[in-house]
This record gives sequence, C-alpha cells and structure tokens, in this order.
Amino acid sequence: MSYTGSAPTHCSTPQLTTANRTCNQAVRPLTAALGPRGWEVGGCALDDLASEFGTPLYVMDERTIVTACDSFRSALAARYPGESDVLFASKALCTAAISRLVHEQGLATEVVSGGELATALHAGVPAERIYFQGNAKTRAELAFGLRSGVGRFVVDNLEELATLDDLAAKEGKVADVLLRVAPGIEAHTHEFIHTGQDDSKFGLYIPGDLDAAVRRILGSNNLRIKGVQAHVGSQIFDVAPFVAAAELGLDLAVRIRDEHGVTIEELDVGGGLGIAYVEGDDPPAIDEAMGAVARATAEGARSRGLPLPRLLVEPGRAIVGTAGCTVYEISTVKRHDGGKQYYLVDGGMADNPRPITYGAQYTCDAVKPPAQATAPRSWVLAGKACEEGDVLIREAALPDLRAGDRVVVWTTGAYCFAMASNYNRQPRPAMVLVEDGRAALIRARETYEDLLARDRLPDGPPFAPGAGRGVQGPGSR
Repeated sequence: MSYTGSAPTHCSTPQLTTANRTCNQAVRPLTAALGPRGWEVGGCALDDLASEFGTPLYVMDERTIVTACDSFRSALAARYPGESDVLFASKALCTAAISRLVHEQGLATEVVSGGELATALHAGVPAERIYFQGNAKTRAELAFGLRSGVGRFVVDNLEELATLDDLAAKEGKVADVLLRVAPGIEAHTHEFIHTGQDDSKFGLYIPGDLDAAVRRILGSNNLRIKGVQAHVGSQIFDVAPFVAAAELGLDLAVRIRDEHGVTIEELDVGGGLGIAYVEGDDPPAIDEAMGAVARATAEGARSRGLPLPRLLVEPGRAIVGTAGCTVYEISTVKRHDGGKQYYLVDGGMADNPRPITYGAQYTCDAVKPPAQATAPRSWVLAGKACEEGDVLIREAALPDLRAGDRVVVWTTGAYCFAMASNYNRQPRPAMVLVEDGRAALIRARETYEDLLARDRLPDGPPFAPGAGRGVQGPGSR
C-alpha cells in the first residue's frame, strides 16, 4: 500500500482475484469479488470494513486506481511519437492520500481552486507538476499559484489573463500559460457536464478572445504562452469529440503561428472519458480512446507542417470512478400495498448528490447476500435526507433484506465525496483505501463537533454566555 498515513487495518479475509477487465468498463473495482464473507474489495470484506469504520463508508481500491493510471500513461507512450503527459483532474476526488497515490504513479495534477492546490501541495505533489485550471479564479487564488510556483496556468478568460499579468509583474515572475478555448464541439452527455459548446461559460471565444489573449501574452514580460487547451465535457462514450478537440487544437496552433509568429509547444485535449455505471454502459476502453487521440494529433501535426506538440490529457473520473464504492446500512424497510417498496439507508444525497443533481444511475448489491436469498426484486434505494428526491437507485435489484443489513453502491469514486455536503447537518463519511487485504483510513468521519466548530453565537441577548456547549450525540468523539 503506497499511502503512508494512519496504520492500515489487516482485513480478516484473503484477497480474491477476478478476471482482468478494462478498468473504465467494469461497474465494480478490479478486485471486487463475492466470497464466503460477502462482497470484498482489495481483499477486505466490506462487511468487516463497515463494522470497523462505520457507515456510510467510502471504500477506494488502490489496484484499480494504479491500473487506470498505468493504462493512460502506457497507451500514450506506446502510440504517440512525441512527448506526452497525463494530468489527474483532481476535482473528481481531491484528498491528500489520493493526490499522493496518483502522483506516485507518474501523473501530473490538475487543480481548479485554491483548496485543491493546497491539497495537492500538502500531499507532496511538486508545484511544477501542477496545472492550475478554473473558469473564475480569484486574485487571491492566482497569487497563491504564483507563490507556489505551479507549472502552468490554464487561463480561461481575458480578465484572468490581465490579473495574472499584473500579479506576475509585482512578484517578478514569469507565468507559463495554456489558453483554454470554447471549442464549439458537441459531446453527447448531460447538459450540466457538457462544456464544449460555443456559448459555454468556459474558455476563450474563437477567434476574438483567443487573438487578444495571444497579443496580451506577447506584449508582456511576465507571461509566456506554452499551448492551448480544449475540453469538451465529461462522461463521454465516443472517441470522436476527443479527436475533434485535437484537430481544433492543431488548427489553432496553425492560426497562432501564422497570425502571431508563435509555435505552440503543448496541446491539451482535456478529459471526460466515460466509465460504466450500470450493465449496458459501453464506454471506449482507455487504450482505444488514447490511441485515437494520439493518431489524430501525430497525423494532424504532420499534415499541417507543425512540430509534434507535447500531448496532454486530463482524466479524472476514469482514474478513480470505478475504484470507489459506498457501503450503507439499511435503517428502515417500507412496503406500500400495491406500490413501491423502499430500503431507506443511513446516507443518500448528502454523500452522493449525483442522482438528484443529474439523474446518475448506479449498480448495487447486498454486502452479504442472505443464505436463503430470495429472487431479486425491484426496490427503491433511498436516503435519509428530507427530500422526496433523495433516491440513490430507483429500481435496485436486491433480495429481501432487513434493517441492519448492508448494501454497497458501486462506482462512487468520482464526484461523490467531491460533491458531498452537510445537508440536514449530516457529517460526511469516512474513506478507506484498500489493497492486498489491508485498509488505511485516509479520511476521518466528520463528527458533530466538526459540524459546530465554525459556528459562532453572537454576544449579548438572547445568546447567553456558554450556550450550546457540551453537545453530545452519536457523532461526538
């Protein structure tokens, strides 16, 4: 186990192996197997993990993450004749342990906020291996990036570029810049995660904003243009948008060369490769997608008379999504005569807002199928938040279970913890990293004290001195 944080727990069940699968096409982690003690991941029985660390519980499989990192790196290295690099889009899952693990696999890190930058630096990611993206970076965040010495600023708009120029001049530094464009490329995905359209909030509009940005950089002693970036969306099941992004980037490199006399060194085609969440999802394999991008970039550069750019890709979900699962405990079983039947669990939209946000679908299983299991029936797997829409899976195929039994929802490694909230004042779950029968706690469960730590009661009536102290409850330390 690569992580060197808290001492790992040695699970009681030996690891079971399954047939090799492409890590973005499976709906369960690569090490997931149904053994004598129920479902296991990384050689650890999920039931044992839940008993030790509580529920809800995020479980991350190290082998699946490492395999995904290696798949991206090796696919580009084998198929692209020029230099290439893989950037982990840390917005998918930003914790210190995951950031360190991915860095140890040779990936650079992409951040979109000061908080993500602070996490990456805390994890030991060298600043020069960090790309600072984001469509509305504040002046304070840009200053933090400059002081930290990040390798690249991925600039989204002209105002940001002007602010960066001003700050770099005051700091006496030179900032290396990639220009993010609004590519105008259609990617068939949910509108909330579709970023490539002409009127997107992301990126410089072509050609006016792009030309103005290049002129600003060339007229500055504190900015240096390194390349262009085009990101088309997320959870994409087709290689064509990625190829189109590469083609567009090369066309822009020609324009910048011919109009401004500058040779672009780097081409960033973004991320967004999809993963399977339910049976029937069929995203292109990592090798297939990266091979298509590599060929398009190499052939396109040659046909346009361009030197081979350094090719960059930014996977996030495809690195951590399949690696994660969430274990819940059933609190209540409800059956409506002639209507729906519910398993109500001890988590829900607070730890996974994706279903209520954009209708995300998931696969689930009973953690320990009953010895005399009934045939699976359709259950509504719903959460505890005071929202009728707090439903994790609307048609979950599960056997008859009871309160106290546990279920596992698969493929929750990306954008679940990252988007989690304290809605209804629920503490966020713990997270463990598992490998070879060991589990390391990499994110402690929040407590009621954590929820109250930053609350302040104003002085004076009706707030008596000391009011509210001594809170006790199941979330207390």
